[in-house]
Amino acid sequence: MTQRNDTAIWSGLFRISAESGQTLQAQIRQAIVAAILDRQIAASMPLPSCRILAEKLGVARGTVVLAFQQLVDQGFLVARERRGHFVNPEVLATPSRPNQKSPEQNTEIDWKARRQITATELQPPAKHQNWIKSSYPFVYGQFDPALFPTAEWRECNRMALAVLEIRNWAADMVDRDDPLLIEQIQARLLPRRGIFANPDEIIVTLGAQNALYMLATLLMTKGSKVAMEDPGYPDARSIFTLAGAAIEPVPVDQSGIVTSAIPSDAGFVFVTPSHHCPTMVPLSEQRRHDLLARASQNDQIVIEDGYDSQLIDEAPQQALKSIDRAGRVVYVGSMSKTLAPGLRLGYIVASADLIAELRALRRFMLRHPPANNQRAVALFLSLGHHEALVRRLSTAFEERRKRLVHAISNFLPDWRSTDSAGGTSLWLEGPRGTDSRILAQAAATRSVLIEPGDRFFHGEDGSSRYLRLGFSSIALQHIEPGIRELATAAGRRPAAA
Repeated sequence: MTQRNDTAIWSGLFRISAESGQTLQAQIRQAIVAAILDRQIAASMPLPSCRILAEKLGVARGTVVLAFQQLVDQGFLVARERRGHFVNPEVLATPSRPNQKSPEQNTEIDWKARRQITATELQPPAKHQNWIKSSYPFVYGQFDPALFPTAEWRECNRMALAVLEIRNWAADMVDRDDPLLIEQIQARLLPRRGIFANPDEIIVTLGAQNALYMLATLLMTKGSKVAMEDPGYPDARSIFTLAGAAIEPVPVDQSGIVTSAIPSDAGFVFVTPSHHCPTMVPLSEQRRHDLLARASQNDQIVIEDGYDSQLIDEAPQQALKSIDRAGRVVYVGSMSKTLAPGLRLGYIVASADLIAELRALRRFMLRHPPANNQRAVALFLSLGHHEALVRRLSTAFEERRKRLVHAISNFLPDWRSTDSAGGTSLWLEGPRGTDSRILAQAAATRSVLIEPGDRFFHGEDGSSRYLRLGFSSIALQHIEPGIRELATAAGRRPAAA
């Protein structure tokens, strides 16, 4: 009979780590639940005693006792007097996933032939999964753990878990949003951009990309034409393409999108006027007014992405939406660059009629973003934590930007950068013959992560010599040595084909 202290039986089941984000107790529970559901523990097999398991794992006996007790309360284990803990037979009675396919399942389905859209063939993401382990992560859109407001965020989550608060968010909200969050977006976030909206003109989304997807689904169809900045935001280009729209690339110069080049027959214009993606140049005042005038004249809808506009600039510009008097501008915002990209929280500001349609559409897609997250963010805003965070991030990022510009001038003097105040990235143009994709591979071997710029262009001509350097996740003291390593990689890279 198998004994509970046979270490060979249990050695592969309990692997815990002090570096895990989970508590030791949670890791023990997860290991046992996984073993039970995978049918790795028989009902007749007693688990190791709390004392023996605690000694084996090097944890306090009380940690194991609490883990076992919670699993008993949840019905995964049963405690038998003087015999120990066993798997609950009722859990094992639940049918498990068959390990082998039946003969009827052997025929493979050609899903590629059945699909109606080609999402996998569009522009792939440029995210580095293990960026945090890199010595010099010049990646865009990630956060700096040293600047994250851990204590304040925990406080707001604890408040959201109070009994009375749970009653506010636990129910199905159908197509509604947390009223406190709508109020805080209306009062705290939008006025910073010069936007003043009513509650029925705001909807919460799962980030800016979800907002763009809903707008494309609702408003665009095959044959729609969307004028976009070139270079421009690649994910927006892919989202509109999935909706069946045709992309009309429009050039960008030092004043932003060239409005005179916007096709008059385009039904939509997508712009990032606060900080152009990816060059970071702001759209000039003259072109802002020209863009709105042309949109009115040609009956166009302008989709404004508040790209990198959450931080405090030295000379801030109001959003395009703030000077729109005809209701043609749909504003898309998010909190990814300030609070956290993993939170996936954004919003759309538009006319009440459009917001009502978006709510109806969202109900069929996901009903509403998780209400507990909405309430935690609402509390974070209402307590002034976000205002304080924005000031702290703005100061830190401006210092990093200046350090980055200085390092580039010293170590990459033949590279040209667009030095615009604010934001969290820098756009670089290398000398003729540069291939940023080859450079990125060479830099990665030196633990330097950069983003080749070709993905931002609608075409291929001349795009290979550009790259983007993000500085939101790299510490100030690592910027100069990181650029020095990048310069070394640039000097040793293979010649471009």
